[in-house]
Amino acid sequence: MRADVVYKDMERGVFLGRPNRFVAEAELRGEVARCHVKNTGRLKELLVPGAGIWLQRCAKAERKTKYSLIAVEKPGPEARPVLVNIDSQAPNEAAAAWVGRGGDGLLREVTFLKREKKFGNSRFDLYFEADGRKCFMEVKGVTLDAGGVAKFPDAPTERGVKHVEELAAAVSAGYRAYLLFVIQMKGIRAFAPNEETHPAFGEALRAAAQAGVRILARDCIVTEDTMTIDREVPVWL
Repeated sequence: MRADVVYKDMERGVFLGRPNRFVAEAELRGEVARCHVKNTGRLKELLVPGAGIWLQRCAKAERKTKYSLIAVEKPGPEARPVLVNIDSQAPNEAAAAWVGRGGDGLLREVTFLKREKKFGNSRFDLYFEADGRKCFMEVKGVTLDAGGVAKFPDAPTERGVKHVEELAAAVSAGYRAYLLFVIQMKGIRAFAPNEETHPAFGEALRAAAQAGVRILARDCIVTEDTMTIDREVPVWL
């Protein structure tokens, strides 16, 4: 199966520290390299000193950092590491490819697909037309694993609450609306809103589901240089 997201020029390093949310320091071939972190989330459970990480080399001369941090190895079953993709741009790219191939059976015929389209006061990640319906989809990448349950968000997100509420408004306006949580790893048994971090997001999610927004969660096959949306994960609201 063709991968949804593909990276080139990848190298393995070791995470050393994160001076700020945009920059990480890594040991790479015996030297310290500064890397761009492609995710502004906290990631405290993943970015721990000594963790194996995968970096993409950047050839742009104007970049201050020559590498981007793409994936992190976390402890898995039988002492085998599990790769977690932390690239915040990857879920949207993967979701567009996934919708384009019919959402693995979710959609019968997709006749039009566009990245980013405005509705109300929001700009949703995907607009598409499928099975005779006009549809919006908002995509959220998930990297937080709480004992086998993927949770979102890992920090309060008023913007996320607004997106969920606007999806419900889209349903009222006659559109079909989806909220897709792309879990950027395997080994997850369910998805749930992170009530401890942001109760309002969980409340908005439940209200949107009752209003007709379709809440979806899918895990991903993650390798050192690819990410592909894979299997359905139960959603616990």
